[in-house]
Amino acid sequence: MSHVVVTGAGQGLGRAIALAFAGEGARVTLAARTPERLEAVAAEVRAAGGEALALPTDVGDVEAVERLATTAVERWGAPDAVVTAAGVAGPTVPLWELAPEDWDATVRANLTGVFLTCRAFLPSMTARGSGSVVVIGSMTGKRPLPGRTPYAASKTGLIGLVRTLAWDAGGSGVRVNLVSPGPVDGERLERVLRAQGPEGRERFLSASPLRRFATPEDVANAVRFLCSDAAAAITGEDLNVSAGSVMY
Repeated sequence: MSHVVVTGAGQGLGRAIALAFAGEGARVTLAARTPERLEAVAAEVRAAGGEALALPTDVGDVEAVERLATTAVERWGAPDAVVTAAGVAGPTVPLWELAPEDWDATVRANLTGVFLTCRAFLPSMTARGSGSVVVIGSMTGKRPLPGRTPYAASKTGLIGLVRTLAWDAGGSGVRVNLVSPGPVDGERLERVLRAQGPEGRERFLSASPLRRFATPEDVANAVRFLCSDAAAAITGEDLNVSAGSVMY
């Protein structure tokens, strides 16, 4: 893997995915909104054996995403893989108490941001005739989570986006897949569990046959597989990394 683009690379899953590719010596374009976090991950990428280009970007901003793609492609050429890991958790409230601006912000970050990122990078990949796009979704796109309508709607929308884009891009040799993590250990999960109340942690764990949460590294390994030649015949798929919490 020569050139990999990772959005949402400043923390969590994006960071773990960037470091996984860095261990293979990849050139990694890192995009996230917070420059300080992005530079810290860039230093980790270099220490792990990769090269890093850190470009602060809000994936919900059309012009910012176009600048990201232009800069990255001019620097390192069309990416071999684009991994869209940027997103927000959004609020935890009943729909009828949800502010319209919170709905808009969640959908823009989680769904529109993926559209804009793919729109910006796919022309260079389809022109070359190869590449892999991996979109990070969520099991919440398939399994209810109380109070999380904007998050669930945005993640469910990614399923249709990926399946249709796989058809659109497949004729040009570009594969498109979705990874749907279950609960992933980390800061975001802790916030969600607190919002779900005192029974939240046990409810999540009891849904897993393995009685465990996924780790960022579990998700990164799935992404690496889908971007590799070992997955050359896989496109339009939705791969759950949920410790069995979701099996469809």
